[in-house]
Amino acid sequence: MKLRRGASRFGVPSRLELRVALRYLRSRRQSRLASLTTVIAIGGVAVGVMALIVVLGVMNGMLDDLRDRILVGSPHLRILTYGAGLRVDDWPHVLEVVRRDPDVVRAAPEVLSESVISAGADFAEGVMIQTLERDSATRGVTDLEHSVVQGRLTFEPTKPQADGTVLLGFRLAERLSVFPGDLVTLVSPNPKVSAATGMAQPEYWRFEVAGLLKTGMFQYDNKLVIMARDVAQRFTGLGDAVSAVEVRVRDPWKAQEVGQRLEDALGYPYRSLDWQRQNSALFSALKLEKLMMGLIIFFIMIVAASNIVGTLTMIVSEKTREIGILRAMGFTGQAIGRVFLAQGAIVGGIGIALGLVGGMSVALAVDRWHWIKIDPEVYLIDHLPVTIQALDVTVVVVASLLLAILATLYPSRRATALTPVEAIRHE
Repeated sequence: MKLRRGASRFGVPSRLELRVALRYLRSRRQSRLASLTTVIAIGGVAVGVMALIVVLGVMNGMLDDLRDRILVGSPHLRILTYGAGLRVDDWPHVLEVVRRDPDVVRAAPEVLSESVISAGADFAEGVMIQTLERDSATRGVTDLEHSVVQGRLTFEPTKPQADGTVLLGFRLAERLSVFPGDLVTLVSPNPKVSAATGMAQPEYWRFEVAGLLKTGMFQYDNKLVIMARDVAQRFTGLGDAVSAVEVRVRDPWKAQEVGQRLEDALGYPYRSLDWQRQNSALFSALKLEKLMMGLIIFFIMIVAASNIVGTLTMIVSEKTREIGILRAMGFTGQAIGRVFLAQGAIVGGIGIALGLVGGMSVALAVDRWHWIKIDPEVYLIDHLPVTIQALDVTVVVVASLLLAILATLYPSRRATALTPVEAIRHE
């Protein structure tokens, strides 16, 4: 009767049932095989949890790192117009409306274009042109001004033959073999028409390299040219117009919502383009990859759960006589079932704890010391970042524990179905 009073009414193992479960998991001379399978089951759960934590951390790290690097040279939001001209003539009015929005932190006019650059040799290549404001008080929409690693941010050339100054991505500067103080040539995207021939003639501008940029984003470091906005307006032939109004918002993940609100406030022909839509293909691919990798590793967890099933089934077969004795002493079928439920929870808990410690350690080491280098020309970043999110860890731990407990259902039912007489007579 004392044993029955010690049993739980609500399906939670009592202290006595936990002691029996731990005793069954201990190694004895005649049960070394069962002990070995227990260690294998714990190892399988630990490896699965560790792999899930590291893989999800890598996917999160890729998303976060790419977002941060993209936003170094790209605003959270751009206000553009429809049409092939891509020009905003009434940009002071647009700027006033944008700055009234409560979620907008900073906004500035911007000129976007493309050109061909050369350093005076036979080599030339296409580049992307963006602008910065001369007044530092109106800058800060992007973090480009904080990415200067050589030279300095200045818009006043020191050489009389220069039409202005530019900042170059450091990879672009390496290919051109130029340094701060050197001159480069850019072809204006707005060629002049010859009065004699009636044909367009390219117009060449000379710029002094004021500094080099290192953003960590391959696309920017490889192709970006920065110049003052007023110089870019003349260079592109826009006059007083600009290409867009760049906007920085409080929460980058709400840029699309803010953009829709600004579209409604400005009306046609204005439209918004947020950083998520601009890079939607990249982020969609990464999210799909995260889902698929998570599912693949979860299948490994199912294999680990099958090890738990095998371990507990072996214990049931080995401990049949002991189960019969326990039944004769007053253990109910439900109590026997809870013993094996506790064993599964213990195996799963130990495996999850080991996997959690191992996964967190590996993830932090990979992220801190940049153990895994990758090709920035393919992946846009030069090392594998890892970001651990509390929600992901919680989901992994809860799902793994539930899987371990579900793995005990078959062995528990088999043990519960044993009658005392048949179990004691078992050989």
